[in-house]
Amino acid sequence: MIKVDPKKLHDDAIVIDGTAPITHGGMQYLDWYKEGGCTAVAPTVGSWFDASFTIRYLAKFLRHVNARDDLVLVKAAADIERAKAEDKLGVIFHFQGADAIEEDLNLITLYKTLGVGIIQLAYNTKNRIGDGAEEITDCGLSRFGRNFVKRCNEERVIIDCSHTGNRTSLEAAEISERPVIYSHANPKGVYNSRRNISDENIKAIAATGGTIGVVGFPGFVSEAPRPSMDQFVAHIDYIAELVGIDHVALGIDYFHGQHPVMSDEAAAREYQQMVAAGHWDPSTYPPPPYYFPEGIETPQTLQNLTAALVDRGYSEEDIRKILGLNLMRVYRDVWGA
Repeated sequence: MIKVDPKKLHDDAIVIDGTAPITHGGMQYLDWYKEGGCTAVAPTVGSWFDASFTIRYLAKFLRHVNARDDLVLVKAAADIERAKAEDKLGVIFHFQGADAIEEDLNLITLYKTLGVGIIQLAYNTKNRIGDGAEEITDCGLSRFGRNFVKRCNEERVIIDCSHTGNRTSLEAAEISERPVIYSHANPKGVYNSRRNISDENIKAIAATGGTIGVVGFPGFVSEAPRPSMDQFVAHIDYIAELVGIDHVALGIDYFHGQHPVMSDEAAAREYQQMVAAGHWDPSTYPPPPYYFPEGIETPQTLQNLTAALVDRGYSEEDIRKILGLNLMRVYRDVWGA
């Protein structure tokens, strides 16, 4: 048997990181993904902020993308294929939370027109759509939330259940007529964080044809403050064994508060702000510093993940699926070819 060359495979594959809030620290970090051999990345361009703030941030980001010849705004799967062919980086606009919709579902149409292809239902706390993952209640989708799911289906926006409550996620998967994803969520079966998801949730998403993006944020990987590559890949193994390789993706969640992007002192201040605002619960989010798994500490070293998957015994076909082809299937289904 001829062993797969991990560098050649990584260079040739479509590589997608489905969650990238690191750009809040500066859009120059998109270059780190290019260094790491990424084909496309999904920056967080909306969260718990209102429509006014979000539209202004989108305008700023759009100007940045349009000003660079090496970036491609992704609105369809073909845009990612073009980015790969032209050695550019595809940029996928992603909301972590739906507060920017406010009470007007027509804003989904506006955001879709501006390039927002993925909207997360909630960010840890309750909103108009349903409960977040850190609420003490588990009440499911509101009436508005059900209409939100229907409108996203109509507008061909991917529904993301990351950071969302258990029942809210299950109900979204049940009523959606298109694939639903967890852009970034690890299985509780490997590490029992409140932010991680149950086997029931994983199976529900897989049943829609969707994917689960494995996360590198250390507090969701293991108890270790500096997780190993093996601990990270264990989450990939678990999902693949539970629902099949076709439902595994990457949503590594590199963010601006991690080491070495932000100083430990600044990260500690921001952590306290997130806790005070109610976005993070200390029982779920350990305090900084945040070191992403060994070997993939930043997006610049993503090639090491491909090498680890080769060493783990995954076939070339399955590695290509994990790196990007599974998400490409979802993108084609929802956004179109």
